[in-house]
Amino acid sequence: MGSQVSMDVGAVHVVIVGGGFGGIAAASQLQALNIPFVLVDMKDSFHHNVAALRASVESGFAKKTFISYSVTFKENFRQGVVVEIDLKNQMVLLEDDQALPFSHLILATGSTGLFPGKFNQVSSQQMAIQAYEDMVTQVQRSQSIVVVGGGSAGVEMAAEIKTECPEKEVTLIHSQMALADTELLPCVRQEVKEILLRKGVQLLLSDRLAGNGALRVNEYLQVEGYSHIYAIGDCADVREPKMAYHAGLHANVAVANIVNSMKQRPLKTYKPGSLTFLLAMGRNDGVGQISGFYVGRLMVRLAKSRDLLVSTSWKTMKQSPP
Repeated sequence: MGSQVSMDVGAVHVVIVGGGFGGIAAASQLQALNIPFVLVDMKDSFHHNVAALRASVESGFAKKTFISYSVTFKENFRQGVVVEIDLKNQMVLLEDDQALPFSHLILATGSTGLFPGKFNQVSSQQMAIQAYEDMVTQVQRSQSIVVVGGGSAGVEMAAEIKTECPEKEVTLIHSQMALADTELLPCVRQEVKEILLRKGVQLLLSDRLAGNGALRVNEYLQVEGYSHIYAIGDCADVREPKMAYHAGLHANVAVANIVNSMKQRPLKTYKPGSLTFLLAMGRNDGVGQISGFYVGRLMVRLAKSRDLLVSTSWKTMKQSPP
């Protein structure tokens, strides 16, 4: 990034709703370009939820997964709950009656999900960390654990428990015969099953799952009908798996298009590419694919499994991990 936008940006003010992977990527780029913005999130810290499952079984790990927004973005961060978006007056209204004006809006609200995979509630950093430490205690006290759902989060959760606590009895219940995401290569999905079986996870497999709704966007990631509003990350209806990596790519396009619209240049399109998907099956194992090709445990362990990309988020937030 580095270079700033050389133009009159007095009339430009971007509001980013949601401080997940897409939100912090967009905020970091706007900050580097010296474009005025405000990032809004209900929490006071970014949650590196790629590592949330390990934080729920390994004591002391959770503190590495929460990174203060205000340290990085200072006065450009507001903690609050969005209650309304006033499109007529171009205002984002918060629960405490604050009103944030915008010329451009980036919606990066992510997706809903259950704890521990997601942590979507008003909270301080310490409260959030403690919630995961409490989960660790529950796991340690349990002899038998059932994981419901065998998508990417479910299989990683089962593997994390068995890696950290091999003596526990872990059962994974899934509504389909094949595990993990349908977009993955059959050989990757088969390897997921074999890893779990090697670790001693009991598998109960059968029926079917339903999907979640999202905001419809065009090829520029603009919300349909609103050229100044963008949706990125999990909340955008893009035909690809919901991943932190993709949220970052969406942020690149959204910020580029805000700049392009300011300069009256053609907008940049977003097209899903060949799927890259790495499944961390505990800190010592994993499987995945890069651009349609199978990759085994050694590469996945080096690229993701050992620290679950935690260091990357601390670098994005320009802070040092604990």
